[in-house]
Amino acid sequence: MEAEESGGDTDKTRIATHWYWAIASVTQFGWAVSSYRKGYSGDHRLMPVKAFGVASLFLGASATASIAFLKASGIHKVEDLDVGASIRTGLGIRRRTGDK
Repeated sequence: MEAEESGGDTDKTRIATHWYWAIASVTQFGWAVSSYRKGYSGDHRLMPVKAFGVASLFLGASATASIAFLKASGIHKVEDLDVGASIRTGLGIRRRTGDK
């Protein structure tokens, strides 16, 4: 079963990538907070660009934090959730050929 899920390579060392996602999230969040606290300096016409950049950093930090949480929890696809099958049937999506 384990060889089938990992693609047949059971001898391969698996790296816990959730730490990379967590570090990326903390970095983005720290950069967003420092940019927000620094305020705007420069040409007033570019202020919307900086506001968009700071908002993108906050959004990216939350996205990478959620990916890190999912990877650390061992959730890699919808079927890994307890409610994965009911999500598929609720959306009206047919079962995959590998699902039994």
